[in-house]
Amino acid sequence: MTYRIKEDPPEPVPAVAPPVAGAAEGTGRKPSLPNGKRQPDAAPVGRLVSLDAFRGFIMLMLAAHGFGLARLARTSEESPLWKLIDHATLQRIAFHFDHPPWQSSFVPGAESAAVGSPWLHVGVSFWDLVQPAFMLMVGVAMPFSFARRRRAGDARWKLTLHALGRAVLLVLMGVFLYSLGHDSTNWIFPNVLAQIGLAYFPLYLLLGRKLWVQSLALVMVLVGTWGAMHSYQPGDAYRPEEVNARYEQGEIYAPPYRQWSKNGNLFHAVDVWLLNQFPRPADEGAFHFNRGGYQTLNFVPSLATMLLGLLCGQLLMSEIRSGEKFLCLLLLAVGCWALGVTAGATCCPIVKRIWTPAWVLFSGGYVIGLLALFYLVFDLWPLKKLALPLAVVGMNSILVYFLGELTTSWLAENVFRHFGWLIHRAFDGVARQFDLASRLGVPPDQAGALLESVFAPVMHSLAAVLVIWLLCVWLYRRRIFLRI
Repeated sequence: MTYRIKEDPPEPVPAVAPPVAGAAEGTGRKPSLPNGKRQPDAAPVGRLVSLDAFRGFIMLMLAAHGFGLARLARTSEESPLWKLIDHATLQRIAFHFDHPPWQSSFVPGAESAAVGSPWLHVGVSFWDLVQPAFMLMVGVAMPFSFARRRRAGDARWKLTLHALGRAVLLVLMGVFLYSLGHDSTNWIFPNVLAQIGLAYFPLYLLLGRKLWVQSLALVMVLVGTWGAMHSYQPGDAYRPEEVNARYEQGEIYAPPYRQWSKNGNLFHAVDVWLLNQFPRPADEGAFHFNRGGYQTLNFVPSLATMLLGLLCGQLLMSEIRSGEKFLCLLLLAVGCWALGVTAGATCCPIVKRIWTPAWVLFSGGYVIGLLALFYLVFDLWPLKKLALPLAVVGMNSILVYFLGELTTSWLAENVFRHFGWLIHRAFDGVARQFDLASRLGVPPDQAGALLESVFAPVMHSLAAVLVIWLLCVWLYRRRIFLRI
């Protein structure tokens, strides 16, 4: 991990596209001109506001852990919370801040994947899109990152070594997070950092290749994954009750899609063999199943998500006009989404937890569309300054991810320890202003404290993420940007 100081922070500016380098791009060699001389280095690519803002938005969502809304929605039915908020309304909102049990596509407005025709399953939980957006962003950033290193004079072997080292470090960071609370290293790889690390070097090997090579690789990953998963048969050995899979949650499919069921698929079978080759924590014992159904080999189809990001990044670095870039992003988003819906209705369930090929396309449509929206608002429209609150987070994304995973409870606890008196006064003021004591059925002097207690999950999340954001602002002003 490195840091840069004593330099001006990268100012968000419109993209300045470099000359097209053709086949030599990504080889570390400068392309030759007709007279046989070497072409000078491409002009630096300006920093796109939308990329920093998009990355910052993703990291804030992860650090905020859904702003506590999913926990709030699970509040007991006897809680006074429901005297203030309609139960059904909060459940609809909270649906978008939690992962569905298994299938990831829904009829809009429905919360059960069993409702409606598969062709109408065009909706998705927002929370399911956060990880695909994270992985897509890694692919988008790669051509910018390595173009900067090439301009700095790094040879091809240095770039390759850097990509390999980054991949290994990301995997180890993911393992570290999974090992917290265990008595020894927990060698398990579904964590988003480990998944990115496992796919990162193969993605790097595709950087700078011709478009048809990258497109062919994308198709091969999707079709190959589908063929391998579809041909696997769990047989009579699959006993859902023994691997934390339940019919009532929609986690088990009927034939001919049974092989896509939770912990009854090819990826699960590989993990049962693979993970038991590593030393296991004594408090865990032998690996039998992942409670959420997440698997190591998810990184293979995840590579396709990152490759979609790579294609988007190359598009944003190209010489075509900005408006055309936006339209291309929209067309790619719509095309991926339509293919995902079609695949989900005909041959492959849309399941995030095992990153099915249909999920790659379906989620890819949504997150590319979101990227296009950020590009429109922060790079095409004159609204760059509005991106700063998100950009300061995006420029220290790996730090924000770790703070969100490791420190949110501690941060919230200390915010309330030092500023609890101010928070209490604020809730008392709100309770008096809106006469909530009568609705809560308590004396006026108790209404503020009761209001604070029922909204505690949201307040703790907001307190932690506010501290993390303020730290990012301070780092930005000090020109400190952590990288790996």
